[in-house]
Amino acid sequence: MVTAMTAPGGEPVPEEGQPRTEVSLHAFDALSQGAPAPYWLHRGVCAAWGLEPMRVDMPLITVSENATFRLDLDGRPVGVVRVSQPGYVGGPAAIASELAWLGALHSLDEVRLIDPVLTLRGGFTAVVKDTRGHGWACVSTRFVNGSPLEDLDDPASCYRTIGRWSALFHAHSRQWEAPHDFERFTWSIPDLVGPTARWGPWEPAVEHLEDELLLGRAQNRALELLADLPAEPPHWGLIHADLRPSNIMADDDGALTVIDFDDCGFGYYLYDFAAALSFVEHEPYAPAMAQAWVAGYREVAPLSEADLLHACALSMLRRVQMLGWTTGHRADALPPGLFDAQLPGSLECARRFLDDPLWLLRSRSQ
Repeated sequence: MVTAMTAPGGEPVPEEGQPRTEVSLHAFDALSQGAPAPYWLHRGVCAAWGLEPMRVDMPLITVSENATFRLDLDGRPVGVVRVSQPGYVGGPAAIASELAWLGALHSLDEVRLIDPVLTLRGGFTAVVKDTRGHGWACVSTRFVNGSPLEDLDDPASCYRTIGRWSALFHAHSRQWEAPHDFERFTWSIPDLVGPTARWGPWEPAVEHLEDELLLGRAQNRALELLADLPAEPPHWGLIHADLRPSNIMADDDGALTVIDFDDCGFGYYLYDFAAALSFVEHEPYAPAMAQAWVAGYREVAPLSEADLLHACALSMLRRVQMLGWTTGHRADALPPGLFDAQLPGSLECARRFLDDPLWLLRSRSQ
């Protein structure tokens, strides 16, 4: 069964009269990358978007904040289907708001973005019911040719463009009049670290007390450096919040496309700098990425020395935030080896940050 919605939803929708039961992405735990979508999802997506089921394959791409499947028609990739984690973004208005901002950003001529595909009923989202009657909000976008930047040995050459696009996003955010019912979550400090962190505290990922103390010192130092950064305009607004290598595709000519907006929300604009280097801050090429991001951003808007200090402090918080993320996510949500590198890499980042607050903008030889 499938129902299409103009105002999409992120909550599970049980059959009428049935009590709600807990639903989560653990429903996809048995699937490995490349495995076909469950029968109920395959048939529901085909019904919502008017596709002949016998012509469609839906192999799993990844399970992270959502479950994502490639949509192949007659053996040729034509789209991507995102199955929303129940309740992750906060409800129907939140997903509709994501798509509203994505639509508005298409006015930026030089930026390439994904294109959502309308369902047969005219909305961008369908709620597909599983075998227990729970509804899953699905969004389909057109397939983007190329490879994610995370597949590159060194994505630094792309980061001048990413920095420039981030500045364009921020300029758009500052002047855009959002719909009256616009609703997205925040990326405030308590959402990043601490007992109310969205992806959980990072401490359970650490085995040894001395390592926990080191990361704690780094976190506290970052918070000290951010104490004079108010969570209000012009420093705070609607941001992408996840312009990391897995969310940007590069085609054979090197042209980039941003493919995922499900983490967009309200936060420090400079958090986009931190998010852009997620999971790879420890890599030898990370300083080149950071320097290129800053250079690209400065083509559009200024960045002061204080801004750079704040950006690097946010990067340290992002690093421990994502260490918390590892405690509740699958290892195959990251490229091979990167998941296991998060703890030792975080310890390295903490040492460098405590030695130099501009750590991420310094080449290793400096």
